[in-house]
Amino acid sequence: MSNIIVLGAQWGDEGKGKVVDLLAERFDVVARYQGGHNAGHTVFIGDRKFVLKLIPSGVLRDGVMVVIGNGVVIDLAALIEEIDSLKALGIDVAGKLCISNRAHVIFPFHRLVEKMSEARENRIPIGTTQRGIGPCYEDKMGRRGIRIADLFDPEAFRALYDVLAEDKRILAETFQIHEPIDYALIRHQTEEYAARIRPYVCDTAKMLNDAIAQGKRILFEGAQATMLDIDHGTYPFVTSSSAAAGGASTGTGVPPTRIGGVIGVSKAYITRVGAGPFPSESDGAAGELLRREGKEFGAVTGRPRRCGWFDVPLLGYTAMVNGFDTLIITKLDVLDQLDEIPVCVRYRLRGSDICEMPATYRTLEEVEPVYEKLPGWRSTTRGIDRFEDLPERARAYLRFLEERTGVEVGAVSTGPERNETMIRKGSRLEQLLSE
Repeated sequence: MSNIIVLGAQWGDEGKGKVVDLLAERFDVVARYQGGHNAGHTVFIGDRKFVLKLIPSGVLRDGVMVVIGNGVVIDLAALIEEIDSLKALGIDVAGKLCISNRAHVIFPFHRLVEKMSEARENRIPIGTTQRGIGPCYEDKMGRRGIRIADLFDPEAFRALYDVLAEDKRILAETFQIHEPIDYALIRHQTEEYAARIRPYVCDTAKMLNDAIAQGKRILFEGAQATMLDIDHGTYPFVTSSSAAAGGASTGTGVPPTRIGGVIGVSKAYITRVGAGPFPSESDGAAGELLRREGKEFGAVTGRPRRCGWFDVPLLGYTAMVNGFDTLIITKLDVLDQLDEIPVCVRYRLRGSDICEMPATYRTLEEVEPVYEKLPGWRSTTRGIDRFEDLPERARAYLRFLEERTGVEVGAVSTGPERNETMIRKGSRLEQLLSE
């Protein structure tokens, strides 16, 4: 039986939360492997809207365990707020949620550090959500971070916390940041939060590997997307963790030999939040139409997303890095009213076509997108539940994306509801889900 990774194939916001919710009923466990509470996954079930930031959307399925892996960084206040919000909506996470004892803790002063970093002179502003995620990962890599397990050893926690807090106090003084922070209160609150989450905490790597040994299926959930990966994305306009498929192993403790497939999630067009290169961005009326029809505003921040056309070179690159077996294309319905649909099919740099993704953002900002225009279908795709019933031009558009990217389209979504996604019969996706 296959354990599968689901992750974004573009710059995030592709609809991974909905896809995970859709697929979760076929799995026993859904495990999140990186990121923090800056990644909002929105799921619509009937007239109810769920916005999940840390807890995998599999929590909305009965009988499915959900795991926050060691690769995630956790703001305890945000996590408890999410647990309480779910409970108020009738979703009790007791007995369903497991939190890694090796995950690192975000403290309020990490947000201060991020503000300082973004505001520094000569610093390239990357447009972070300023939730302290990057600075927490910095402390993790600097071997001075505090993990969930440390919270339950009071003496050790206080010693570690006092050193870390003093480090941040000195840093704030150095940069003449006078925002008041009550370090003692934060420590006290953290100890209270730790007591709240203790029933959920365990060695999730052991839990997941034991589940696999028992024949259970795991669905691994990426938080952001490949082009935001710290190594493979548009550095430095990236997140601070390994969002690509390889992060599933390091972020959960499950070896790669136990993972049988990778599903990429991509919009029928493309969006990006924050600063950074975006070759196929549309700044004009077409971009506004995509934003309006696609409701392209951040689930967590409310920020308007930058919008543009499907980027074949970008998808080819992320398919190579992740080894996509199949793609799930979301928001096809957003294109329903267009007469023609541009697709970026290659990049041109200084008069020549290039065949690989530039390593620097400076070069990627310099490339010229080369478009081919496909005819639109000018009819609604909402409510269609079989691939064969899509308008012929919509199917031609999807075939074009398959041919140019080299990856099959295994499913298509034409609306925000969990039941507005059709899985293509005979696809590699259908095969993976049935193994």
